Amino acid sequence: MLRRWRFPKTIQWISNLFLIYLFIFTGFRVITLICFKPAATKAIELFPSFWLGLQYDLRWIAIVLLPIACVSLFPIFSPFYSERSKKGWAIYLAVITLLLLFFFGADFGHFAYVNTRLNASALNFAEDAKISFEMLWQSYPVIWIFAGLSGAVAMMAWMFSKTHVSVEERNINIHKFSYNRRWHTAAIILLGWFVFGFLTLNPLRWKDAFALNDNFKSYLALNPLQNFFTTLRFRKPVADEAKAKKYYPVISDFLQLGETGAPAYGYERIINPGSKSLESQPNIVLVICESFSMYKSSMSGNPLNSTPFFNGLTQQGIFFDRCFSPSFGTARGVFATLTGIPDVQLSKFSSRNEQSLNQYSIINNFEGYDKFYFLGGSSDFNNFRGLVSTINEVNIYEEGKFTSPKLNVWGISDKNLFLEADKVMKRQKKPFFTIIQTSDNHRPFSIPEEDKDFDRRTVSDEELQKYGFESLAEFNAFCYTDYCYKKFIETAKQSAYFDNTIFIFMGDHGVEGNAAAMYPRAWTDQRLNDEHIPLLFYAPALLSPAKIGTTASQIDVLPTLAGMIHQPYTNKTLGRDLLQSTGKENAAFIIHHDEGKIGIINDDFFYTKNLWINKEELVPLRNDSPALTLQQTDSVKRHLSQLTSAIYETARWMLVNNHGR
Repeated sequence: MLRRWRFPKTIQWISNLFLIYLFIFTGFRVITLICFKPAATKAIELFPSFWLGLQYDLRWIAIVLLPIACVSLFPIFSPFYSERSKKGWAIYLAVITLLLLFFFGADFGHFAYVNTRLNASALNFAEDAKISFEMLWQSYPVIWIFAGLSGAVAMMAWMFSKTHVSVEERNINIHKFSYNRRWHTAAIILLGWFVFGFLTLNPLRWKDAFALNDNFKSYLALNPLQNFFTTLRFRKPVADEAKAKKYYPVISDFLQLGETGAPAYGYERIINPGSKSLESQPNIVLVICESFSMYKSSMSGNPLNSTPFFNGLTQQGIFFDRCFSPSFGTARGVFATLTGIPDVQLSKFSSRNEQSLNQYSIINNFEGYDKFYFLGGSSDFNNFRGLVSTINEVNIYEEGKFTSPKLNVWGISDKNLFLEADKVMKRQKKPFFTIIQTSDNHRPFSIPEEDKDFDRRTVSDEELQKYGFESLAEFNAFCYTDYCYKKFIETAKQSAYFDNTIFIFMGDHGVEGNAAAMYPRAWTDQRLNDEHIPLLFYAPALLSPAKIGTTASQIDVLPTLAGMIHQPYTNKTLGRDLLQSTGKENAAFIIHHDEGKIGIINDDFFYTKNLWINKEELVPLRNDSPALTLQQTDSVKRHLSQLTSAIYETARWMLVNNHGR
């Protein structure tokens, strides 16, 4: 117990507040541990996370309490000087506590959703506040959450008041003007030490958490305040032209620029039609499938058989079963697809960044084609409208232009979106390039009552978890996507355009989860499930079926499509024609933005390095992979490290320099 004759009342109260806040911060870290600890991680291994986490917590508690300590150096502003001062500090603490609990609550939801701490990327959703709130309202018990938050703030305010009264009562015989400024100064110095970094010789840094070399351990150490405010600085694109030039020889070899007549230190190359290009000027229908994760689908051999119809389509088209998106997130996936550049911008979607928005797109090489973009909801979300508008004379169909009823926050159902698109395509007299972006396979996982012929299935929780699904609602929503693809193809087959149309189905990104029953450990342990997606080119009258098991990337889709058409096209992107395989290195770039992890996946390995710390890892992708010697391992690492950095630095440069139509 603090002794009243040694410490001024204000310092006693600050000490009590300090302990209360320390309990709150530690409590949330313990809750994070209980709810999200990986099964393979032992609790005893997490001591360094808690120690480092304590240092981060002390910093932010000190930031909260320093104003009280500093301002109270002047007795008139002390919380014990007058009722007015007491109420002023009570309001300050109530507001601060509300913000803290909001951050912790948002962090908990963010962790549950994407397994990372709350960071500045969350502002992407704040920029679409109305739609984001509607999604939360339709997916979560928002009223109860706000009621709980309000109750917690009220309880904390009561505790602060009680501690104030307690200090007053313990010091009833101490004159309120008995100030010892030395204790105030000592308290300020101690709190300042906490801000600097308790018991450290160097300032406590955000990236110190990543030195723990484990995602969960790093995130357990960080608190949401440290993570959010530090990552704000990553929201502006920064291109390092010197580094892009440094790695140009590596990119030139990877893209085979020397064989395409690209200028020195340039990426633009003109590709002429090949001998197998289609002279019928086929229509193109590119379907960007929401959260179409490969391991959850029937194509992976998943016993739950969630996509039997689509699995049948893959046997009639050119199917890539090792395709990867560069990153997790719809906005980033659509950006990579349309621009041929991985969205490497940290903490902000490039579709939301004015410096990166006006990008070159290969779609503009499809001369004589009418262009269409269909989205069931609003194209303002993630600024899809701004991104898609880089396509010349594109016709955008979105919420408000359809006759079908709105299903949820994401607009009309995917089935109705397909049918609305089919109506428009039936009327076309010229060749068309259509983009259809689905959204039903996403919270709140709505399935329209009108689709009574869709068979909702019942699966046990044990089976759902074993085969990668978090809930029955998610599983049935995934099955519903297959139902929608079936309705679309069956309808399109009745249309005149079908026989001369190439349909491309591709996931916008994958979803993290347990893929142990379908794929080697790297898919689950290294979160490859976030990026592993199906890619299908389907045109029964035009393309010969083939299943291709080599590594492909989402950024390769448009160059591959352009290569199928009998007309030259200009490629200024990092994408390549997947069907032109002569001398090509099979590889896909992957970035996990929040943890600063970049890497390359090829047919044999997944190589990663970290932007914040000196850490690299080489993981085999096959259960029967032969063991490499130390010399062989070093050789593979050196090559993939160079290629990883080359794509990352080139992509950063392209985001702000690859403009044009």
